[in-house]
Amino acid sequence: MLKEFKEFAIKGNMLDMAVGIIIGAAFGTIIGSLVNDVIMPPIGMLMGGVDFSELFITLQAGTVAGPYATLAAAQEAGAVTINYGLFVNAIVSFLIIAFSVFMVVRSFNKMKKQEEAAPAAPPAPSAQEVLLGEIRDLLKSRG
Repeated sequence: MLKEFKEFAIKGNMLDMAVGIIIGAAFGTIIGSLVNDVIMPPIGMLMGGVDFSELFITLQAGTVAGPYATLAAAQEAGAVTINYGLFVNAIVSFLIIAFSVFMVVRSFNKMKKQEEAAPAAPPAPSAQEVLLGEIRDLLKSRG
């Protein structure tokens, strides 16, 4: 098992995986900012100045009675809330990431198909095949 792990690590798979995880985490941060800072504010403005990150339903009041002006105030008071605005942001983030991954995979598959579609040149006959072909031709000529 140690030998298999060593082969796995030496092949570079671990390095590739680590790079993928780091890039993926950074990509997730960028998409989170895109959704929260670029996409959702105009959508909220079009919907009458709604800030999606502040949309919540109070299930149970906290130590200080509601209504609460912000989600932070509700959480500070210890209220039990359903934060559906944050859920909407998470769904939009997921859709953007899923679409981005789809486009990468689609491009990769397209390149792979082009590579497979290109006909490979037939391999040159081996020396033994050439010799056998010459013998066949000599036998045919003798009749």
